[in-house]
Amino acid sequence: MSDAVSEAKSLVKSLRVFLAVSGVIALIAGLILLIWPAKSAILVTGIVAAYLIVGGIVYLVLGIVAGRGGAWARVGHILLGVVYIVAGIIAFTNLPAATVTLALVTAIFIGISWIVDGVVSLTLMGQDGTKVWTLLYALLGIVAGIVVLFSPLYAAALLWWILGIALVVLGAAQIVRAVTIGKDAKAASAALNG
Repeated sequence: MSDAVSEAKSLVKSLRVFLAVSGVIALIAGLILLIWPAKSAILVTGIVAAYLIVGGIVYLVLGIVAGRGGAWARVGHILLGVVYIVAGIIAFTNLPAATVTLALVTAIFIGISWIVDGVVSLTLMGQDGTKVWTLLYALLGIVAGIVVLFSPLYAAALLWWILGIALVVLGAAQIVRAVTIGKDAKAASAALNG
C-alpha cells in the first residue's frame, strides 16, 4: 500500500511542477505580449526568419546530398532552400517591416478563412437540424472575415492583445491549479493515513 501511496505522491508532485512551470511560462509570455507588443511581435518574426534560414539550409543539404529522387526533386529542394534562405535574410534585414508584413498576411488569411468557413456553413444548412444557428454562425463568420480584410492591421493588433490577455489568464489559472492540486493531494494523503 505504501508503494502505491508513494507512487501517487510522486505523480501528483510531477503534475504540480508541470502545471506550475507551464503556468508561469504562459503568464510571463502573456505579460510580455501586453507590455511590449511591438517588441514581442518583432521577436516572433525573428524566430520565423531564423526558422526559414535553418529550413532553407536543410533543403539545400537535402538537394545536394539526397541520392534518391530524380534530378527534378534535387533541383526543387535546392531552389526551395534558396527561397527559404533569401526570405529569412530579407526578414532579418528589416525586422519591423517584416513584422508588419507577417501581421498583414496572417490577418488576411484569418479573414479569408472566416469567410470560407461561413460560406461552407451555408452550404450545410439543409443538412443541419439547427438552421437558425447555422445561418447566424455563417453570417457572423462572413461579416467578421470582411471586417478583418478591410482592416487587417487593426485586426492583427487586436488578436495580439487577445492572445496576450488569454495567456495571462490561462497562466494564472494554471498556477492556481498547481497550488490547489498540492492542497488536495495533502488532504487525500491525510485521509489515507488518518
